[in-house]
Amino acid sequence: MDKIMEFKKLIAQYCDVAAEDMKDEMSFREDLGLSSLDFMSFLGEIEDTFDVELDLEEAVKIKTIGEALEMLDMLEVA
Repeated sequence: MDKIMEFKKLIAQYCDVAAEDMKDEMSFREDLGLSSLDFMSFLGEIEDTFDVELDLEEAVKIKTIGEALEMLDMLEVA
């Protein structure tokens, strides 16, 4: 499974949108309906699944799937 689909499947655990139907411009809160608590849990799952350490101050500013994928790309390169 590629990284993007794995990432979207993680999100799907917290919302009613199938991973296959997710688009980069979708908002975690408005489009996917994630609560603040769900979003924080999701960030923890990202750290565990992709073996990265997030800067939570920056991570909580993320609004869309695309922004989160960009952040993940930067962390994996570093």
